[in-house]
Amino acid sequence: MQSQENFNEIKTIINKKMSIVKEFREFAVKGNAIDLAVGVIIGAAFGKIVSSVVTDLFMPIIGFFVGGVNFTFLKLTLKEPVVDSAGKVIKEGVTMTYGNFLQTTFDFLLIAICVFLIIKLINKMKKKQEEAAAAPPADIALLTEIRDLLKK
Repeated sequence: MQSQENFNEIKTIINKKMSIVKEFREFAVKGNAIDLAVGVIIGAAFGKIVSSVVTDLFMPIIGFFVGGVNFTFLKLTLKEPVVDSAGKVIKEGVTMTYGNFLQTTFDFLLIAICVFLIIKLINKMKKKQEEAAAAPPADIALLTEIRDLLKK
């Protein structure tokens, strides 16, 4: 009797674990997880394209007009390094490299503007396609116009 109860408990535990595995498998194979994975992959590839557009196309033009200014080398020295008589650094200095932050922020703004313009262009193209699909074909429009004239 006791062994039958133990067996039933073990069977219940195994069934619960198997149902969790089954539930996870259904989740992983369902469209939600696959759609998410595809979205992440496409997003990473799109991010590389946008970064390339900014780095390879826009930054040289902006650099030309700004005079090739690069903010990454800007820094504020809080404590000078300690150097011995031979010129060897004994103790490193303390610097706050705010230029890298400025350059990263500037790059982010350029990328955000590029993404905005690309999305705006895509939406404009979609709107034109939707308008073209919503408009009746020329022969239907002509027949409608003839019908309206005949009614008058």
